[in-house]
Amino acid sequence: MAAWSRIGRGGAQLSQSLSRAAASEGGATPGASSAFRNASGGLLSRGGTHYHYNHVSPLHGLALAGLADRCAGRVVLPPPPSSRGISTTAPRLQSRAAASAAAAVEPSDGEEAGGVPSLEPTGPHEKPRLVVLGTGWAACRLLKDVDTRAYDVVCVSPRNHMVFTPLLASTCVGTLEFRSVVEPVSRIQSVLGSGPGSYFYLANCSGIDTRKHEVYCTTVSSEGLPINPYHFKIAYDKLVIASGAEPLTFNIKGVKENAIFLREVSHAQEIRRKLLTNLMLSENPGLSVSEKKRLLHCVVVGGGPTGVEFSGELSDFIVRDVRERYSHVKDDVKVTLIEANEILSSFDVSLRQYATNHLSKYGVNLVRGVVKNVTPTEITLSDDTRVPYGLLVWSTGVGPSEFIKSLDLPKSPGGRIGVDEWLRVPSAPDVYALGDCAGFLESTGKPVLPALAQVAEREGRYLARLLGKVAKQNGGKAHCAGKAELGEPFVYKHIGSMASVGRYKALVDLRENKART
Repeated sequence: MAAWSRIGRGGAQLSQSLSRAAASEGGATPGASSAFRNASGGLLSRGGTHYHYNHVSPLHGLALAGLADRCAGRVVLPPPPSSRGISTTAPRLQSRAAASAAAAVEPSDGEEAGGVPSLEPTGPHEKPRLVVLGTGWAACRLLKDVDTRAYDVVCVSPRNHMVFTPLLASTCVGTLEFRSVVEPVSRIQSVLGSGPGSYFYLANCSGIDTRKHEVYCTTVSSEGLPINPYHFKIAYDKLVIASGAEPLTFNIKGVKENAIFLREVSHAQEIRRKLLTNLMLSENPGLSVSEKKRLLHCVVVGGGPTGVEFSGELSDFIVRDVRERYSHVKDDVKVTLIEANEILSSFDVSLRQYATNHLSKYGVNLVRGVVKNVTPTEITLSDDTRVPYGLLVWSTGVGPSEFIKSLDLPKSPGGRIGVDEWLRVPSAPDVYALGDCAGFLESTGKPVLPALAQVAEREGRYLARLLGKVAKQNGGKAHCAGKAELGEPFVYKHIGSMASVGRYKALVDLRENKART
């Protein structure tokens, strides 16, 4: 019981001080160490936002997983009034640059009379419109820092909040609650909910016409709307693509259908619910020993920081807490971490060895292998070894999303949108890209930066300053930034990496000569 009380108190204390921990002033608490792994700080703490949460034990948090699905970590903004600048125009789309989007926005029978809803181009006496696609680290840093006196801001995303991803692993086992790791985008940039020319749209971008300076969108849900699906378009003066990336599956059969990724709050909720369900089911009478062991076998694929941190959290939860409450099956609960090479390969050798020893000491079985096939109950490795599982978490890195692949824009090595030293997209005037969906073109002579939160955050901060400079030179409107002085190009300096490994232990790699461009 002491362990449960300790975790409940620690989770609540960490929740209450999350914004202070993100600012990294005075050092990190042990429970917050993983938050600084990829974060340069300041994003959630600035603006004076503080958090207050109830004390919830991990077991109670697990028991309330169904309720959490409906209310925890989901901040629903009221829909924007229809009178805030939305007009209806006849659909005239360019088929060459946005053929797929044009097909999607073609009016249906119900739309013929009124045309396609749109946000019209800004007038000569109006502020230029900055359209931002996404609400991840890069997009939210840009939204927070952009000069709203110079630009009207429109944000389009299927998610109305930012997720503090380094702490997601802690929410899976109840150390933190889901609401502790999200921040509504309207708090990050208040004009999105109050500015006369600024809006947030809960929608997916389906296409971009760079010649017409338009983006084409489809709402996440059309329930209650007059047309299903509901399409609209937005005219922009400046466009920032920061829509992030998707988990890599390497086209392995069965991964998408059976594995759970750890990228969103919904993923953490699903992991929590699955873990509790398997613990309950394993105590049913009549189950064979092998089936009971399968249900209680948690497998993590991918030995990067996310996989290691989740394995450490899960091991702590099992060793210190679950075994006290589920003593009948305490010897059958296992955690296996599968990695093709070495865990934490970007860290120093001595730190990798420490992590390996620490995880092994506290019950995590480390397996070196390559996954060949996944079924609902077992994994097959390249050497034909079969690994039965009850819970499978997949964390093998990220790659370009289908939306990014569909865009007719220059690409960097690896399939990301190609950008120059100022994060501009060549051949697409007034278009910028940053975060996990963007990378330097080969012609720049710079390597593609890693998909880390601190990279994205730094790019968002840089681009906000650059757009401010452009606006001061009267270059905010479309096609007006050609002769603007942009200043110094973007330079990224790696300030270090951190990863927690459980039992209030963490690794810190502060080598000065790492990943500098």
